[in-house]
Amino acid sequence: MSQADGTALHPAVPGPATPAHAAGTRAAVIGHPIAHSKSPALHNAAYRLLGVDCRYSAEEVLPGELEQFLARIRQQEDWRGLSVTMPHKATVTRLTTSNTPLVEALGVLNTVTFDRKGAGVHLTGHNTDAAGVAGALSHSGMRAPTRAAILGGGGTAAAAVAGLHLLGADSADVFVRSPGRARGLTDVGARLGIAVTVQPWSGARHALAAADVVVSTLPPHAADSLAAEWSAAAEQRRRATPGTLLDVAYDPWPSALATAWADAGGTVVPGLEMLLYQAVEQIRLFFPEAPEPGREVINVMCDAVGAPRR
Repeated sequence: MSQADGTALHPAVPGPATPAHAAGTRAAVIGHPIAHSKSPALHNAAYRLLGVDCRYSAEEVLPGELEQFLARIRQQEDWRGLSVTMPHKATVTRLTTSNTPLVEALGVLNTVTFDRKGAGVHLTGHNTDAAGVAGALSHSGMRAPTRAAILGGGGTAAAAVAGLHLLGADSADVFVRSPGRARGLTDVGARLGIAVTVQPWSGARHALAAADVVVSTLPPHAADSLAAEWSAAAEQRRRATPGTLLDVAYDPWPSALATAWADAGGTVVPGLEMLLYQAVEQIRLFFPEAPEPGREVINVMCDAVGAPRR
């Protein structure tokens, strides 16, 4: 997204196009494991409506195979881009030709574009996860949170810091089980202009009760025990309505944390919302010559993954 309030997603709506753009191109999401990914459904639905002749697939790439995989597809002229998920978000930053300033600030990427120049190919790393976080929360009505909490300290947590900054937050607490491994997030915050404090996991339950917004970047089921603790906590019972939760894990859904949050009357933003908003940015990056992905395209993407229409 180009704006955190989501207005960039609602330009004039293009009609269905004929397949005249980017004939016979390829794109994919890479990671391990990857079979659960809904990115192919999102992208292919959009490309069909936009008239872009692109086959977008999910490619299982083990960590030891990553460099060889990139070297191989660099030699294939039909590739336009990659969506990158765990565990490759940090490693690929060292295998691209260049990275955007945001990627340099975060140390992680989730998108690679291919630009062929003469006999070579230039790979550029981008991060659209930050826009995905900001867009998903903005769509829910969240503006300028004053008490923000992030669960988890990996690459998606770094993007969450950037997304909260886009929304106007000036600070965020990050809760992790091994604080020493997440100290780099304070440096990420300093580079972006948002104060980040890494906190021990034992304080997460209290943060859930007090925060305006919570972004869980944990993998599926990793927050299940926390959800049970929070549901039974006195702090949560005394607070009539919790704030807003964005749980980036979308399979299985709803998560235990999302269920507990909704039961308490809080606002739950599904991880599919973040996936949708970051995918729109990827489509723009992969195919800048194609029609702008407007509301009609967004809606077919929502249909493809069972998300509510805009």
